[in-house]
Amino acid sequence: MNTPPTIGTHDAVIVGAGLSGLSLAWELKRKGIRAVILEKETEIAAPWQRRHPQLRLNTHRRLSSLPGYALPRHGPAFPSRDEIIAYLERYAAQTDADIRFGTAVKRLDRCGDDWELTTDAGPVRARNVIFATGKENTPRIPDWPGRARWRGELIHSAALGDVSRYAGLDVLVVGAGNSGSDVLNHLAGVDTRSLSVAVRQGSVVVPSRLLGFPMQLAAPIMDALPNWLVDRLLFDTERLAFGRLERFGFPVRKGGASRLLAEGVSPAIDNGFIASLKAGKASIVPAIDRFEEDAVILSDGRRLKPDILIAATGYRTGLHGLLDHLGVLSDHGYPQAGTDGAAIGQPGLWFAGMAPRMSGYFRAASKNSPVMAEAISQCLAASPRHELLNLRGPAPVLNPAE
Repeated sequence: MNTPPTIGTHDAVIVGAGLSGLSLAWELKRKGIRAVILEKETEIAAPWQRRHPQLRLNTHRRLSSLPGYALPRHGPAFPSRDEIIAYLERYAAQTDADIRFGTAVKRLDRCGDDWELTTDAGPVRARNVIFATGKENTPRIPDWPGRARWRGELIHSAALGDVSRYAGLDVLVVGAGNSGSDVLNHLAGVDTRSLSVAVRQGSVVVPSRLLGFPMQLAAPIMDALPNWLVDRLLFDTERLAFGRLERFGFPVRKGGASRLLAEGVSPAIDNGFIASLKAGKASIVPAIDRFEEDAVILSDGRRLKPDILIAATGYRTGLHGLLDHLGVLSDHGYPQAGTDGAAIGQPGLWFAGMAPRMSGYFRAASKNSPVMAEAISQCLAASPRHELLNLRGPAPVLNPAE
């Protein structure tokens, strides 16, 4: 027999007020379910506000709208950081989401048929808990031997800042994947004293535009194709756009779509870096072996003495510690869930915005949120304890695209 619901038990609690959490809250509201959102930051889009001011979304604006409220049609093809911040702020306000700012989740535990979230503001009980904290939640820097002894400056690419500060410096970027290529595209326009790129495996690189066509607009088609075919298309596109990059020291890498699925690593997007590599402004060097107090030692024995090292070495989900005891995470910290986002073996636990797609996270949110909202609605309707909040009726109407 089901136990009666605890007073204050919510139908759905979403952890994270980013694009996936907000879009899911919108779709749940359409189903008559008012979700509570727990957000550790004190404002919307705080991670975006901490990123460097030159940042642009790497997905086309046509593919970067959330349900119910389109991005304005005017403006650059790839929206700026500030435009995305303003868009998410407007989206949160107009969806009238119940967001509890400054509330960090510390742990999740089963409590009968429900869940209890331990937060720094006290316990929160829910029938359904959805983690929408993002795949790229926590910057990752490898623990290279001797790293702590090195006297130079080391930052993660998330802390790049205004790129003008790198003028006149010897800069070493570690990694040339998606985040690394973004850094390198911006540094290509800065008069650094030297620019070295330490590459271990290399990445598939595609141009942001090919013959004037924004390549990212083809991503929805690639989402529908088998991975082996997309792998080949990406590799052939790289060859057509740039020729044989191995002539400039860039390792050959195939399997761009397969790597995205297996490792969550997106193909690199070029918007100036490859031209600087071919012109000799940037140079490819081997991977880091270790650090000494005054030098970075590469795997071939070379010694570099950069003024600053920028680690474009990826992110972690940040879910370890919160969910380890529930058996829903892989060894790399990625959630193990079905196609609707439901955690395997843990009813009522869901993950939003964790599965990578070629067309990007905004489009994934617009496609996946209705599916997850419907699944959650069905689970709640099947529970004999459930009484929906009296929110049914016409969905709220938001402003159309400008």
